[in-house]
Amino acid sequence: MKVDILAFGAHPDDVELSCSATLMKHIDEGYSVAIVDLTRGEMGTRGTVKIRNQEAQSAADIIGAIARENLDLPDGFISNTNQQQLKVIEIIRKYQPEIIFTNAKTDRHPDHLNAYQLVQEASFKSGLRKIKTTLNGQDQEAWRPKYNYHYIQYRLIQPDLVVDTTGYMDKKLACIKAHKSQFFDPSSKEPKTLISSQTFFDSITARDQEMGRVIDKPYAEGFNISRPIGVRNLFDLI
Repeated sequence: MKVDILAFGAHPDDVELSCSATLMKHIDEGYSVAIVDLTRGEMGTRGTVKIRNQEAQSAADIIGAIARENLDLPDGFISNTNQQQLKVIEIIRKYQPEIIFTNAKTDRHPDHLNAYQLVQEASFKSGLRKIKTTLNGQDQEAWRPKYNYHYIQYRLIQPDLVVDTTGYMDKKLACIKAHKSQFFDPSSKEPKTLISSQTFFDSITARDQEMGRVIDKPYAEGFNISRPIGVRNLFDLI
């Protein structure tokens, strides 16, 4: 079940909003991707757990992820505890990713910051052999990803790394629209929220255009890094 990239989100739709175009581009280039939602978004104003589960799977199908799992952490109460770390360590060891994507270093929703800290620390501890975890009754091998990248969410953060996602904007919007209960739908009778407005939906395209502008491309997604990225030579960056 090893994958190249394991994308974590505090809530279903975090990954779609922030890094889905990058995931789809890498899938098209032959890399494998799995998605892990830490919570089911059960504290959200709109939708139900059942609806959100269905929406999350529909979005994963559009993205092309080989798997999507949920750790059932409590929505609104993600915390960097030993118990929650062990759940994240188990899933990292299960998929053995080279790269991890996870929530922003700072953001409007407290769960996003807490997820960043939780996954960051669990990623390191996943490589410690003396931390024991099991899967289906079998001891898991220690595994530490090579890189952790933190996508940018509601608050605009200066990116350390920008990925050209030109050609994937329409598909990104499609996988976001799969979360129909959460975003702009003029026929919905649900209470209005910040992210259910037309303005918020329009801002998704505007954000990716702004990220693209800084690298002279039509669209891009930005990330922050946990440690410097090494290259063989400077021409690898062209």
